[in-house]
Amino acid sequence: MNASKSKNDDIFTGSSKKRKRGASLDVRKARAGWWFVMPFIIGIVILYIPIVFDSIKYSFHEIKILTGGGFKLNWVGLKNYSDALFVDPTYVQTLVTGIKQLIVDIPAIVIFALFVAILLNGKIAGRAAFRAIFFIPVLLTTGLIADIDNQNILATAMEGAEIDTGTGESAVAQIVSVMDVQALFSNMMVGTELVEYVVNLVNNIFNIINRSGVQMMIFLAGLQSISPAIYESCSIDGASGWETFWKITLPMVSPMILVNTVYTVIDSFTSSSNRVMSYISSVYASSSGQVLSSAMSWMYFLIVMIIIAAVAGLLSLFVFYQRRD
Repeated sequence: MNASKSKNDDIFTGSSKKRKRGASLDVRKARAGWWFVMPFIIGIVILYIPIVFDSIKYSFHEIKILTGGGFKLNWVGLKNYSDALFVDPTYVQTLVTGIKQLIVDIPAIVIFALFVAILLNGKIAGRAAFRAIFFIPVLLTTGLIADIDNQNILATAMEGAEIDTGTGESAVAQIVSVMDVQALFSNMMVGTELVEYVVNLVNNIFNIINRSGVQMMIFLAGLQSISPAIYESCSIDGASGWETFWKITLPMVSPMILVNTVYTVIDSFTSSSNRVMSYISSVYASSSGQVLSSAMSWMYFLIVMIIIAAVAGLLSLFVFYQRRD
């Protein structure tokens, strides 16, 4: 009796030791994760957060340069914010223009990226090369390569050059006259708002392709995660490709649509070519414009966060999450 009891005790103690070993392994993994992110956290606490607090403090103060050197901060409350909104003649206009351009660009970038991802997900010859080709613009517009491209004097000179065809008009003007989008839509009796939207897309096609590489890769990863058995069952049931797209593909990639839309909003608002960012930088570079630019930056940040929250909340209503039971 005692022998069996001791055996049972050994079994229970052995299982508890295994549980303890498993728990300690999870704890060690968690600690290892903290060690990996520790440099990033230290950088945020030591470098980034003090800069953020200083920027907020400067937006409510006025800088007064002292005669003996240095400066002094004088509390002015919301004066910098009111000056940015009601005194500065360009900030509000630039902000509204940037938001309008965002409304044009975001749907076009997301739809184009989804369209290209669906094409590249199919069984076509050389699809790996096509994927690399569509992702090359992302590499060419980031980091050092973008700085080199901005300093390319030859490319800058060629941007203003026009090819004379002997008719007194440039080749670009002839192409646009042949592909006159406005005339096409006017013959179709379409509203002026849609005409302006399509014309903006045509004129901005290079920028749309240039900024859709990351979104395309995210969509491609989402498409490849869909089980081929689902498409096989749809084919057996006689569903057409159009029905399969709307009933299967689009709901399954809807989480990626949410992610790509939020990413595109952030990328558009923080890109170096953004008009609002460029204007805030120019105000900061001007004399005594540091406090005013800080107020402009924080108002811009709040507007961006409101737009992101609105877009994420609206798209979350239509997102389908597959349950893996």
